[in-house]
Parts: sequence; C-alpha cells; structure tokens
Amino acid sequence: MDEPYVHELFSGKVRKLGDDQAENPMERSWETGMFKETVEGKHYLTFTGLSGDEVADTKNHGGPDKAIFAYPIGHYTYFSNNENLKMPVGGMGENLAVLEMDELTVCIGDKYKFGEAIIEVSQPRQPCWKPARRFKRKELALKIQESGKTGWYFRVLKEGNVHSKVDLHLIERPYPQWSIAACNDMMHRQKDNLVLIDELASCPPLADSWKKTLNKLLLGKSSSIAPRVYGPNA
Repeated sequence: MDEPYVHELFSGKVRKLGDDQAENPMERSWETGMFKETVEGKHYLTFTGLSGDEVADTKNHGGPDKAIFAYPIGHYTYFSNNENLKMPVGGMGENLAVLEMDELTVCIGDKYKFGEAIIEVSQPRQPCWKPARRFKRKELALKIQESGKTGWYFRVLKEGNVHSKVDLHLIERPYPQWSIAACNDMMHRQKDNLVLIDELASCPPLADSWKKTLNKLLLGKSSSIAPRVYGPNA
C-alpha cells in the first residue's frame, strides 16, 4: 500500500449566505467556513489550524483538538454513486484532501510528519447540518454519519510550513484498536457496550469533547442528534 498522501490543501474565510426572509429554512441566512479554496505553495500550520483559515462556529469547530480536517477523496465517488450527489473535492469543507487513507486505516493517536509539522489524529468528524445546507439535502448529515465516511480531525503537535502533493509519514500508532471506523461504530451503534465505551473514553489522545460525550453515556445520559444533524434546516 502506498503512503498516505495529501493531494490538495484547502483554506477559506467565513461567508454569510442565504436570505433572512426566506420561507424555506434551507434558504435562510447562515454563516460557514466550509467554502474553502485550493491553496498552493507553503502555508504555516499553527496549533489551531492553517494560517488564514477560518471557522464560523468556534464552539463546535476548530480549536486545538480540531485544528485541521481531513477527508478521503474516494468518498466523493461513493456519494455520487449512492446518493446521486455531485460534490467537488473540498466540498465537505476539509483542509486536507487525502489519498491512501480512510476511516479503516487511520487510528486515534496516529502521529504523522506533514511537511515541517507533526500532527496527531484526535477524533472522527461528527457531521452537522451545514453540508446539508450547502448541498440542499436535508438528510445529508445523517447519510454521512450512517455511511461511516465522516473524515477525521488532527491536532497539531509541532507547528511548521506545510504544502500539498506530499506524503504523510506515520511516526507512531499507539492505539491500532481505535480506528476512526471503530470510534464511529462505538459512538453511533454500540452505545450500550459500556466496557468498550469506558476503554475508548480512557484513550489519552481522544479529543476532550468525545471523552465528555462518552462519559455521559457511561452515566446513562444521552441526547438527541437532531440539533446537530438537522439544526435550523428542520
């Protein structure tokens, strides 16, 4: 198998779109940073993301545990074939469009050398209502979640210049049992398996937000996914 590869690098500013007076919720005003453009050459990767990149919802996106979002290019073919949804690469709002890696082959705590930087896998992405709004498919976030083709986030352990068309060199894989696919399965399909939930919640590199959610499940507390997957689109 070839080494994981960053094919394209994306960055973008927050945009305000839609109409405050629209009757259809899918047409109303919203802010998003997911309309990102391909960037060429070297860009500085900081502990909170690519220099110049923006997120709109800083409560649920961005920050040290979600500094950069990676998404496999091959998933776009899946959504085209299975959902008749034509999305361009970069359409999910990712920073890294990657090849030779996916949710089955990437694990929590994986450390990679990326240009001058060192990055670490922190959590799967939990899709929200914004891709659904962008592509006018109300059920899209739920479809992404159910497919398991969520992508994942990296935190930055060492800042430095990065660029596209470069291999990601795996430095360490301390938790091979916790692939992104396994984490998604645990969060969305095995909420009654308290032993495994406790094991995942105790995984040191897992993002704090995921640990909090898993610890709530251990206490028998759960919440509806509707605000996340439908939000104001409902």
